[in-house]
Amino acid sequence: MDNLSILLVEDHRQLAQTVLEYLEQQGATVDYAGNTHLARELVKEHHYDLMLLDVMLPGESGFEFCRSLRADLTLDMPVIFMTARDQLDDKLEGFRNGGDDYIVKPFALPELAARVHAQIRRQRREVTANTLQVDDLELDPARQEARRAGQPLKLSPTAFRILRILMRESPKVVSREQLEQELWGDLVPDSDALRSHLYNLRKAVDKPFANPLLNTLPGVGFCIQPPE
Repeated sequence: MDNLSILLVEDHRQLAQTVLEYLEQQGATVDYAGNTHLARELVKEHHYDLMLLDVMLPGESGFEFCRSLRADLTLDMPVIFMTARDQLDDKLEGFRNGGDDYIVKPFALPELAARVHAQIRRQRREVTANTLQVDDLELDPARQEARRAGQPLKLSPTAFRILRILMRESPKVVSREQLEQELWGDLVPDSDALRSHLYNLRKAVDKPFANPLLNTLPGVGFCIQPPE
């Protein structure tokens, strides 16, 4: 779970503490909210890879909260509901309201971690090691190789990871915060580290070729997109 950023929304403090400590031991960074008001503010301010969301919350239920996030903020991160409600109708309601998975309390922490990993792999399209391709740019995760127009690209390990993230998300824009979180978690080397790696990546991917693929949107983020 290295460098995963998780938002835990749970009003039972003892359970929340147990889950938080376990996930942090696995290498994740976890923010905690005991109600949906605080959770909504955190979601607006930070990028999270996944949300663990209790259903029975004070005021607004987890189902209502998830539905509003999907509709109002067009939030697309995975959401795993955590609840003691174990009836089929409850689970179906969770999926109808935007949930991606559903784990019933009490649950084993290793099972929760496994479900988190599964959702992240699907979100990042890492279920299989298929080659990624955008225009004439190809990336093979299994072989750790990248080519453009059939020519191999010489990339540092970090530049390769950045390219993989951008190609995985293409044509979507990836924010600086999301890139840094996935690359380094909370231990970002320095303020110019990402800029330096992107500069070297752009030299390898775009400089020798006529059409640039790596785009910077000032104040928004970065993306790999085919030329129009």
